Amino acid sequence: MTKLLVSPKNVEEARIASKVNVDIIDVKNPKEGSLGANFPWVISQIREIVPSEILISAAIGDFPNLPGSASLAASGAHNAGADIIKVGLKGPKESNDAINLMEKVVKSINRNSETGQVVACGYGDFERADTIDIEKLPVIGKEAGVDYVMIDTAIKDGKPVTEFLTLEQLENFVNKAHSLDLKAALAGSLGREEISQLKKLEPDVIGVRGAVCREKDRTKGMSEELIRDLRNILED
Repeated sequence: MTKLLVSPKNVEEARIASKVNVDIIDVKNPKEGSLGANFPWVISQIREIVPSEILISAAIGDFPNLPGSASLAASGAHNAGADIIKVGLKGPKESNDAINLMEKVVKSINRNSETGQVVACGYGDFERADTIDIEKLPVIGKEAGVDYVMIDTAIKDGKPVTEFLTLEQLENFVNKAHSLDLKAALAGSLGREEISQLKKLEPDVIGVRGAVCREKDRTKGMSEELIRDLRNILED
């Protein structure tokens, strides 16, 4: 079954998500962008209050083409308690640059952990965001040695990823990732309708924030009821 990833911004929201027993709690900071990085002490505090069977992931930012900075940030997030590190490929324009950045992140995690995992995240709205073509992401991920490849949206204006990529394109992404022995994750302003459609593509993970926040506003607090509703959709 597709796993549910929910992205809290603080301990209070993480506690709400853990009550629903989501599969992955993804620590991020919406004020700093699509994959905005939170503070290491927030990651540590959330790890302390979340049951050990729930994985903690942490976004480290919509990253420019700075492999050293990304590696250091990834190491810091992992040391703070994150099992999974998510990197937004905002800066690299060419595949070789993206591979180089992600390779360095993978190396920084692997040198200190046998269980840490890395996610290379691209953007479904890559044309308007001027980021790397999402079709290249599975091969980039394979070459770099990551565990997951993920699609999100760079610009958070309420438009879901399905406005930028067709279901066929998203299905091809999932299938390509699986053919390369990578896990595939889908996110990007997803609501109930989009999640109902995307779960049929059998991604490994579907990620949300705005859909489980009050008034569907990603800057506001999370609702336990809305999280349970999406959990039910995935389990149906």
